Amino acid sequence: MPPNPQCAALAAAKNKSGLSYTQIAQKVGCPEQRIIDICAGNVVATQAEFQAITVALGIQDRAPNVDAHKTA
Repeated sequence: MPPNPQCAALAAAKNKSGLSYTQIAQKVGCPEQRIIDICAGNVVATQAEFQAITVALGIQDRAPNVDAHKTA
């Protein structure tokens, strides 16, 4: 089973949306493993990926400037 997202807000949005990593990946247009790696903090998302994930999860607030939200 994939890990929960590293970021608490991302984890809460994922739970609230009810979307699986597969469904998020389909909405974002990238492989499921890439979404899992981004959410787990194993890789750094590009700005476009981060934006697409937030849109897919319905996040409207700007992310705080902390290490969990760094983009490439």
